Amino acid sequence: MKKIFLLFLLSVLLVACGNRDRSHENGNVVKSAHPEWVYNAVIYEVNIRQYTPEGTLHAFSEHLPRLKKLGVDILWFIPVQSIGKEDRKGSLGSYYSIKDYTEVNSEFGTLADFKAVVKQAQDQGMKVILDWVANHTSRDAIWVKAHPEWYVRDSLGNLNIMYDWTDIAQLDYSVPEMREAMIDVMKFWIRETGIDGFRCDVAGEIPTDFWEVAKDSLVMLNPDIFLLAEAEKPELNESVFDAYYAWDFHHKMNSIAQGKEPVDSLRASLQRMNERFSSHAIPMYFTSNHDENSWSGTEFERMGEAAKPFAALTYMLPGIPLIYSGQEVGLNRRLEFFEKDIIEWEDEGSFSDFYRKLNRFKKKNKALSAQERDGEMTEIPNDCTEKVWSFKRVNNGNEVVCVFNFSNEIVNVQFNGNVPGEGFSSFSDTSEVLPVEEMELKPWEYRIYSK
Repeated sequence: MKKIFLLFLLSVLLVACGNRDRSHENGNVVKSAHPEWVYNAVIYEVNIRQYTPEGTLHAFSEHLPRLKKLGVDILWFIPVQSIGKEDRKGSLGSYYSIKDYTEVNSEFGTLADFKAVVKQAQDQGMKVILDWVANHTSRDAIWVKAHPEWYVRDSLGNLNIMYDWTDIAQLDYSVPEMREAMIDVMKFWIRETGIDGFRCDVAGEIPTDFWEVAKDSLVMLNPDIFLLAEAEKPELNESVFDAYYAWDFHHKMNSIAQGKEPVDSLRASLQRMNERFSSHAIPMYFTSNHDENSWSGTEFERMGEAAKPFAALTYMLPGIPLIYSGQEVGLNRRLEFFEKDIIEWEDEGSFSDFYRKLNRFKKKNKALSAQERDGEMTEIPNDCTEKVWSFKRVNNGNEVVCVFNFSNEIVNVQFNGNVPGEGFSSFSDTSEVLPVEEMELKPWEYRIYSK
């Protein structure tokens, strides 16, 4: 019996490793740090409540063909679980105040509806990850009554509140039983719905050793599990998380768009990430997400005319770009977070075409692959570095050259050599271009070339 168990365990481990065997080099198997479908992926954040007039999973499913055509690879669903009522914010509450980890919010539909959406998305070649809130529950969650000892308490013995999150109760990670229960409910969603991973809310607030144990359990169910940390904490990406939020870089983009900092702050931010994080850790770049849109403002409020150039930049750097619900039609409105607020899908600024071309360009050019497969990034010297960022990425004979004017002024920039070089075509019209030693760029203009 013992031999049978050992053979079974060995077979499971081999399966868990098998899908991440990248290639054979000199007769040796080279392990991939991430699932194969991650390296040229684009993430799309789904806000179910605001997506359609119905606000249901079933109604959202009608958009899947459009998102596939857009070039989306990974659908990240904001939490779909039931929401607590005690101290609820607004009339509908926060998605992140979960009452029951294994129950779907009736506002969105049923567990069967979610399973159907997952299958439809996967049948069309997309992956699905679910937002996971491991730090806290609602104040009337089923665990509060069943296991009151699983929660952090204040000096008066009341359920602890973090920040201004007055509708939540913080979980206590010093309790082993709670940790086990948390892993069990994460496994529930993989086992019952077949999702491909999780985006983990405030992941840095939770002990890293919990995530390590959780990851070991999750890969037994799905060897190609993908984990995105809402954090910028290097130790999380050593052996657990595939990707992380490039928060610092995002804030620098906002500052530059507002004329508060020079382009050097972007270079410095990227250098800090490269120095702090493992070479295989993937940053997720974004110009908007649910938090930014609702609380800090749309990308147009924060970035103005720089919104499109910075969106293009998120595709050119080593990492994964994010599109938030509505960005692909240029939605210029803050969405209510605790109330119904329907996205308007009229695309007046050709944003769908803009993102579709970026998604296609990223997949076509190996030089734009994410970390571990990423093309070497080299700065192209110019005489206006406080305003212009010029660089190239090269990978297996493929080369992408980028020139961005991140200022609200016309710039005549000179390069130390010919840009982009011989044999390049331009993005996005694919026309052939001649190399030049200088060029004039309009405010916030960018040029991208490839060969």
